[in-house]
Amino acid sequence: MPGYRYSRWDGTQQDPLGPELDVPGIVDALSDELLEGGDPAEAIDRLMRQGLPGRFGGLDAIRKRLRDARRGAQQQGRLDGVLEQAREELDAILENERTELSFRDDDEARMREGFLESLPPDPAGRIGELKDYDFVSPVAAERFKQLLERLRQEMLGAYVRSMTGAMQQMTPEDIAAMRDMLADLNRMIDQKRRDVGPTQDEFNEFMRRHGRFFPEHPRTLDELLAALAQRAAALGRLMASLTPEQRAELEALSQQLLSDLDLDMQVNQLSNALHEMFPDLGWDQQARMSGDRPLGLGEALDAIERLGDFEELDRTLRGDYPGASLEDVDLDRVRRALGEDAARDLEKLRRVERALEEAGVVARRDGAWTLTPRGIRALGQRALSHVFSRLQSDRAGKHEAPQTGAGGEPTGASRTWRFGDHFQIDVRRTVQNAVLREGATTGRVNITAKDFEIAEMETRTRNATVLLLDMSFSMPMRGNWAGAKRMALALHALISSQYPDDRLDIVGFSDYARVMSPEDLANVGWEHVYGTNMEHAFNLAGRLLSKYPGSNKQVLLVTDGEPTAHIIDGTDQVFFHWPPVRETLEKTYKEALRLAKAGVTMNIFMIEDTDNLFRFIDSLAKVVSGRVFAVHSDDLGVDVLRDYVTHRRTA
Repeated sequence: MPGYRYSRWDGTQQDPLGPELDVPGIVDALSDELLEGGDPAEAIDRLMRQGLPGRFGGLDAIRKRLRDARRGAQQQGRLDGVLEQAREELDAILENERTELSFRDDDEARMREGFLESLPPDPAGRIGELKDYDFVSPVAAERFKQLLERLRQEMLGAYVRSMTGAMQQMTPEDIAAMRDMLADLNRMIDQKRRDVGPTQDEFNEFMRRHGRFFPEHPRTLDELLAALAQRAAALGRLMASLTPEQRAELEALSQQLLSDLDLDMQVNQLSNALHEMFPDLGWDQQARMSGDRPLGLGEALDAIERLGDFEELDRTLRGDYPGASLEDVDLDRVRRALGEDAARDLEKLRRVERALEEAGVVARRDGAWTLTPRGIRALGQRALSHVFSRLQSDRAGKHEAPQTGAGGEPTGASRTWRFGDHFQIDVRRTVQNAVLREGATTGRVNITAKDFEIAEMETRTRNATVLLLDMSFSMPMRGNWAGAKRMALALHALISSQYPDDRLDIVGFSDYARVMSPEDLANVGWEHVYGTNMEHAFNLAGRLLSKYPGSNKQVLLVTDGEPTAHIIDGTDQVFFHWPPVRETLEKTYKEALRLAKAGVTMNIFMIEDTDNLFRFIDSLAKVVSGRVFAVHSDDLGVDVLRDYVTHRRTA
């Protein structure tokens, strides 16, 4: 058995969700939108984007920070800075050398000056000529050596950023070790591409030998290659952002420097493999940078990588792809890009998603959020609370009929059993009668038929209701759908919680009619189709009510328009015409009359008051001897539930 420890509450213990992330509050926030006719997936998406004011922020705020950070990265400087910096440094080195030569009055000095004047204008060409030049100026010689070392490190870092941090001084031993590392890495990549390895043990051995080049300590080959690909792709984007002339200069400079180290072949092999393995990293996309400060190669690539991180984060935060989830967002990347506050906000939003799912309120189906049955109940209770808040307290009451007997709620009283009564025995009174009758004289208790008493029960009438809900395009167009949806969910919540013996079926109708569960009603909206097929709706209502013999049967019709569609005889096709034709009206009246002959009461809730609708409803009410309510969509829930409660009380 697990052990538990208890301690007094001291105020420091925290709810795992935090006080601002209580699930009921979140459900309430979702309910408001869903009851306005919103789609669950869209409602959750909007909650994630906007957050709850005063409680937690949303993705929109995080994305705004992201846009600001991206704008700042784009304004850091110019991407051609490595060429400009190399050119400026070479000019300064040559100026040092010329100054030293100017103090010498000999032919060799003049020849050296002529050589310097004939150097190519591009940095790669100058470096190629100066590598074998014997500088006269010690300052120029040292500066040239430092320039070469810095540029070589930047070039290597352009392909494998994490290496250069371990190589502050590029000794021959370091170069040899790097060459061996690249060869081993390319060998493992070749094995991976041919699906013949490497094993995790082989990768671990690789890291044991070459781990100093990778201070980030990747745990798998895939993790290492993903990091290297990000850097190599940044170099590709840098190249794509330069002019053709600048690109040619940088390529020549890279080849000049890496060939000196005998690394160009290994680096090119690695770059090509990464390009092939990670084709979706935007290798050839231009990086939009602005600013006056020239950036070195390392700075430029760091900025481009940050831009790539921002773009990838923005994509995942938008969630505009199938099955998108906040779990897809790399929390560490958010932390690196935007700081700890943004990461904390994102984690809070992720916990909101998880909390809703773990509470059973929502679930993912085919990559989209939907309400669960528990969520539907919560939504219905929210709708019911909204409606009841507008009802007068003295309108509610209880809803039992005055007769007493069996089959209902106990009254607390009992009576002598009569032949034919249901055997709802009051055991206490029955035994008491037997004891009083003979227990005192015989010392034994023998129960006979005369001793039996039964508990008196209040008879409750049972209602079977079909709610016919107009879902045609006119409902949202006239602003009536939200009120109708709220009413339907509230009615379902009322009946399921207060009148469990009653039955409610919901039928939505537009061009066709069909039975809808509460889940269907909550997860879908009105239909973008034309046609109000009451004939089909009445027919379906009659078939549903025939399953409940002995119940009081009623139809609640909620509509904002006259019938404009009917089923063509002998087919399953719909005929639509507006304004309604005589045949559509006659078929509708025929089905309504069939309901009336079956003893079905019809209550008609007319949301609009147009002349055409009024004339049709007036004629329909005469056919079925029904009742008509002219209501506003905002009051629909109050009027329908009030009528239902009143009808239950007087039935």
